[in-house]
Amino acid sequence: MADGERRAKVRSFVIGGVLGASAAVATARRRRTATRRREDRAQTPAGLAAFEGAPCFEEALEAEKQP
Repeated sequence: MADGERRAKVRSFVIGGVLGASAAVATARRRRTATRRREDRAQTPAGLAAFEGAPCFEEALEAEKQP
């Protein structure tokens, strides 16, 4: 194997390794933020449950009670 050919293969291997490592790091970051978002959503009520605790909903209920 010629020296230049061997150098090209090693260079290609190193570049592929760096690219693969950066992809792994990016995936780990994306998963971490997705997990945080999921946890945040679990702590806050969704849909009508979120609206029922709002002051405007309570005012609407009081307005319906009055004739």
